[in-house]
Parts: sequence; C-alpha cells; structure tokens
Amino acid sequence: MIAAISWVPKGVAKSVPAEADPPSKEEIEQILKSGLLDKREDSDDEEAEEDMNVDESKENEDDEVAIALAAADALGKATQVSSVGTNDIIDGLKELDMDNYDEEEEGIELFGSGLKDLYYASNDMDPYLKDKDNDSEEDDDMIIRSDDSVIVCASNEDDVSHLEIMILEDLSDGETNMYVHHALIIPAFPLCTAWLDCPIKGGERGNFIAVGSMEPAIEIWDIDIIDEVQPSVILGGIADIKRKGKKKSIKYKKDSHKDAVLGLSWNKEYRNILASASADHSVKVWDVTTEACNLNYE
Repeated sequence: MIAAISWVPKGVAKSVPAEADPPSKEEIEQILKSGLLDKREDSDDEEAEEDMNVDESKENEDDEVAIALAAADALGKATQVSSVGTNDIIDGLKELDMDNYDEEEEGIELFGSGLKDLYYASNDMDPYLKDKDNDSEEDDDMIIRSDDSVIVCASNEDDVSHLEIMILEDLSDGETNMYVHHALIIPAFPLCTAWLDCPIKGGERGNFIAVGSMEPAIEIWDIDIIDEVQPSVILGGIADIKRKGKKKSIKYKKDSHKDAVLGLSWNKEYRNILASASADHSVKVWDVTTEACNLNYE
C-alpha cells in the first residue's frame, strides 16, 4: 500500500548514495529510551488478543500433525513390521546413515583434488563468479544521473513501512523505465511526506524527506544514504512512557503533536521551515535546524 508520494527535483540526489554507518551505542540507547519498543509491545499484545480465535482454530490441525508424527516415529522404531515395502524404506535410511551425513571421512576430497582448485590467480579467470557484464549493469543501475527523475514513495507492506526511492529514467529509444533504487525502513505507518533541501548536515543543500505518520513525531530522513536506520532529525514525539498496572501515561516532548501527523509542507523560500498538521487539531511551524516549534495554532 502506497500512502504518500513526493517528487525530488532533478540533479539534487547524489549520483552514488553513501552507505550508512552502523548505529552507535548512544543511538541505540536513544531508541530504547524513546519508548518506541514499548509501544510496539503494546501493539503486539493487541494483535495477540485478536489472533486468539485463529490460534484456537489451529489447535485441531496441530493435533493431527502431532498424531501423524507420532505414528511415523512408531513406524521407524517398530521391531516387527508386516509390510515388506516399509522394511525396505527403513533399511535404506539406515544405510544412508543420515545422522552422520555431515561428517567427512579422512582422506576423501569431496570437491577437488588439492589447493589449486580453491582459488584463481584473478577474478577474471574464475568461471564461478557471476558475469562481469552483469556486474557492470548493476553498478550502472546504482548511479543516479542528473537528468533522472526521482520519486519517493512512502508505503506499507506486511506491516513493514518503507521509503522507496524510485528512479524514472528516459531510455534512448524514447521509452521510460522505473525501478526502486534503494529503500529505507521506517518505524511507523506513513501518512504524508514533504521533500526539503535544507542543509541540516552542512553544505549548501541537502536531500531529505520529512515523514508524518500515525505517531506524533515528524521524522526527517536523508535519502542520499542507503540502509540508513535513524532519521537525521525528529521533531516532537514521545519523551517517556510510564506504566502503573494496566494504565500508562505518556509524556510528550515540548510543543509536540499529541496525535498522528496528517499533513506536511516545506517552505521553499525559508528553507529551514516546515509546517505540520495533526489529528490533534493543531498546526505547527518548525525550524528543522533547531528542532524547535516556532508557531502553534490549535
């Protein structure tokens, strides 16, 4: 399901996106403190309750499987078997000695006659490496050209949310080709997006997508990085979740929305300004460089 879509101006994206660095210890601790995992546990508990009826309906099926496995086990261990065909099968399995299948006998070389078969002087000489022409084509697909059109699709499939960076290229024969260049996994179901080029990380301009979701936080992702696991900026969101029995209290960050973010709009003239609208009936104006809310209307 595609929930939102945004164009990226031509020539803005890096020709070859950078690889993401693994999250630091501080970033991991920040994720744990954010309460996101606790909220996911709540979601899992709700889904578990909804699936109780389904689990009950599967019990009979599981019982039948258990009975079948027990019967098969008894058949294999029986001392007297009347069927000649079954005896043949059991004898054959014993002869194969499947329990020791992975153990190699000394002196036997299964895949070669010596070390000379284990390597080649160069990759060009190795026939088992995939075709070099295909490698060249894959490397070529990773390049984003200045005349390529770039689209960012926010989608959800099998309860996993993504930002898919798609390339729309003009081919030499006058036709067009569209494909997913890379994708980023995001933590919550997306509802809206807005592209912005504010230089959050320095330089003259950036290439970012702001994402509004079912959560009160607004995440801004660097789409010039492949396999990024953390947004560059988070505006608002949950500061802490406290539990007392079955009840829980949520503490929000200062000036945060209190409900899902339904709309986002970037100010092209004042490039550090982003406006947001929420299901909590409020409109906020953010400075993405300071992560502060400058204006609030409810």
